[in-house]
Amino acid sequence: MGSRFFRTIIAIFIILVGVILVLENLDIVTWSIGDWWYYIYPSFFILIGLKWIYQAFKGFNGYGTPLFLIIFGSLLLADRFNYLTFGFWDIYKLWPLILIFIGLYFLGIPQRRRFKVFSDTNDSETYSNRWKKRDKVIIGDYNYNTTNWKVEPIDIWNAVGDHTMDFTKAFIPDENTPITIHGLAGDINIILPDHVDFSIRATVHAGEIVLLDQTTQGINRVLTYQTADYETATRKLTFNLKLNAGSIRVDRI
Repeated sequence: MGSRFFRTIIAIFIILVGVILVLENLDIVTWSIGDWWYYIYPSFFILIGLKWIYQAFKGFNGYGTPLFLIIFGSLLLADRFNYLTFGFWDIYKLWPLILIFIGLYFLGIPQRRRFKVFSDTNDSETYSNRWKKRDKVIIGDYNYNTTNWKVEPIDIWNAVGDHTMDFTKAFIPDENTPITIHGLAGDINIILPDHVDFSIRATVHAGEIVLLDQTTQGINRVLTYQTADYETATRKLTFNLKLNAGSIRVDRI
């Protein structure tokens, strides 16, 4: 897992602790931070499991550990809400899951997903046919940095996650390709080649934007940039980037 993901989780935890302490000091709630902790730490197991299972779906790791964390955290939460009895040290009771995972492995379920790499073939898809529906993800990272990856219209919304896009390694079609990335918390890092025209609108409600030689940080920040030949160029990229909290960085090499 990336350090940014841990940083985001720690930030959310600190915010939750602060909210709980304020409510407790104002006598709005009677629970102490110790009471809340029994609900918080099982949630961390689930969050980490969800992140890892997303990475497994992208082909970076296996499914066994993330599924185990999700199941373990869910059972702990079920115990907290009195649906069943399951404590932290009851983890040994889950050993039969190993047999289940082994069986699924021999059946080839699930198979790892492979990245799509551009091949030099005739692609007659029109712009309207290539537009994708918005991809909504709760937690997950997006990494577009494989050699010769094919640039297609992207429309992503995710709650927590990082986005890395290296267009210097990409095949960019001769058309206007829109790239939309919106999220609640995370980082967006984009590297662009100097021979491709582009337009960018970057917005953060709390955080930092570094757009080529422009930099701004704070609350409700917006930066825009458009290359000189963007309007007349046939091959170009149009970015709409927005985060509630985090950082957006765009470099050109």
